[in-house]
Amino acid sequence: MKLIEGFDSNYRYILVAARRARQLQSGAPPVVDTSSRKPCRIAQDEIRAGKVKWEIPDTRTPAEQAGEALDKALGPE
Repeated sequence: MKLIEGFDSNYRYILVAARRARQLQSGAPPVVDTSSRKPCRIAQDEIRAGKVKWEIPDTRTPAEQAGEALDKALGPE
């Protein structure tokens, strides 16, 4: 299956669409005009239109983040 533009995997696309569909089911207004009434389809239309922003969360531990910040502050050895 072909990757959706802007996504590193089809799995991530499904996760983003599902989360947006849940927001729509909870009462969030759609950000695109669409003829569909199904939250999943509306979410997909919003993603295709580039209206849904997403980012990969930082999964490093606080210790790793602090170590990296310290390395940046001290500069090269």
